[in-house]
Amino acid sequence: MTDKLRFYLDENIANAIAEGLRTQNIDVLTTPEAGNRGLSDVEHVAFALAQQRVIVTRDEDFLILASQQIEHAGIAYYKHGTRTIKQILAKLIALHKQFSPEDMLNHVEFL
Repeated sequence: MTDKLRFYLDENIANAIAEGLRTQNIDVLTTPEAGNRGLSDVEHVAFALAQQRVIVTRDEDFLILASQQIEHAGIAYYKHGTRTIKQILAKLIALHKQFSPEDMLNHVEFL
């Protein structure tokens, strides 16, 4: 298992967030890059878990899945329209510095 967080961006997350994380040498994969457009939320969770990636999302359905005790590699959630790209990036960079993959296992972090 890697000692650094890796992120998996839900398909509704702005590509500018992926680009911003990459400027910080943070490992990030977008849904289109993974070829995962159109997957169900459960399939996204399973993919991210297998890849040991924290899902970055604004989709409340992922919170419901987490509340149902579905195993996940971590969820970083923000409510749509409440954060700027700059704020989201700052929160994700801080998360990357503060948490290990083990810390994020089955944990939801509200950005």
